[in-house]
Amino acid sequence: MTPPTPPSTGPRLRWAIAVLLLLSTAINYLDRQALSILATTIQRELQIDDVGYAKITTYFLLSYTIMYAVSGRLVDFLGTRLSLVLAVSGWSVAGMLHGLAGSVAQLSACRFLLGGFESANYPAGARAVAEWFPLRERALGMAFLGAGGAVGAMIAFPLVSHLALSHGWRAAFVVVGAVGFVWVVAWLVVCRPAASAPGGAPGSPPAEKPFPLRALLANRRAWGCILVRVCTDPIIYFISFWVPKYLAENHGYTLADIGKYAWLPFAGLSAGQLLGGAFTSWCVGRGADLDRVRKGLMLGASLLVLAAGLLVAATASPALALAGVACLALGHGLWGNLAVPAEVFPAHSVAFVTGLGGTLGGVAGMISQFGIAWAAGHGGYAYIFVAFSLGPLLAYFAVRTLVGRLGEITVKLPDPARAHA
Repeated sequence: MTPPTPPSTGPRLRWAIAVLLLLSTAINYLDRQALSILATTIQRELQIDDVGYAKITTYFLLSYTIMYAVSGRLVDFLGTRLSLVLAVSGWSVAGMLHGLAGSVAQLSACRFLLGGFESANYPAGARAVAEWFPLRERALGMAFLGAGGAVGAMIAFPLVSHLALSHGWRAAFVVVGAVGFVWVVAWLVVCRPAASAPGGAPGSPPAEKPFPLRALLANRRAWGCILVRVCTDPIIYFISFWVPKYLAENHGYTLADIGKYAWLPFAGLSAGQLLGGAFTSWCVGRGADLDRVRKGLMLGASLLVLAAGLLVAATASPALALAGVACLALGHGLWGNLAVPAEVFPAHSVAFVTGLGGTLGGVAGMISQFGIAWAAGHGGYAYIFVAFSLGPLLAYFAVRTLVGRLGEITVKLPDPARAHA
């Protein structure tokens, strides 16, 4: 069934929103990534071992995971405009507080607060894309949202390492945390309230009621979207939290080297997300079938990730290892995992389905943290890369078997309570 057409807002305003969504995710990852860049320095100064570091990263994932689904419902209630103002302001304060921490417990508390606020970014962004973009452009809109993470990480490596080397690691957290408040001002100016928005009410809660949780949990398409995140989210958490340490410990990269080169995997991720979204929009705009294009891209990206993971696992070359991680990230970006809910559910429930997927994806990422810590301590990074390289293929089969046809929107779900009455 054909979904309702989004408000006719004009391409200039629509793409201004897309750029701001990219920047919100960039700032999200800038604040998130600062810890992993400075991990070796902080561990040395505060005498924190790898298990302690895993605890710190797990507290972030714990709150991120719990709040992901909750924030999805809050976004449905508050609307994207207010939700993102509160979220970006909150995580900016949490990021700045890292500069005052002096122990595992204090860093864990900062990460817990950071994760809780950062969890709202993707559900709010996903709903904004579903509201503002027609179906044929949603993969590209989601690509902008997702690519911001890679852009933020790319900026983070040279910026955070420079700030830390010049002014100390505590000052680095304060400076990068303050950037979010600049974004909040720009968002309030561009994303206007419903009354003044052209053609409708972008950023405000939709008139339709979101699908109830019970109905979504009984729906195979929703579970397909969730399993996509479970299979692929641990990859990006590993790249974000552990790759700088992997390069330092296994290939001798210094903090200055990490600042120079460790942004390359995130450049690959960003390029993959934008290329995948642009390619999909280009093909569909010329009459190609959305389902066929997206599934073909998913399969090709899955095979690229598998090949790259095996390369990294087998090589002893620092340059090849970095190139392999960059190719793995490129494939992850091309896959387009964030776009799937917006391609099968209406705008009023995209945030919640995205939140549910992020919650269980976060659980998988949280469990993986201690497995990574154990493997890293026993020289097992090769096994980590092999295991994670299989994730996109599993996600592809989840789409084939559970999600079904992409571009076909589910506009109504049966009520399980009535079905069993």
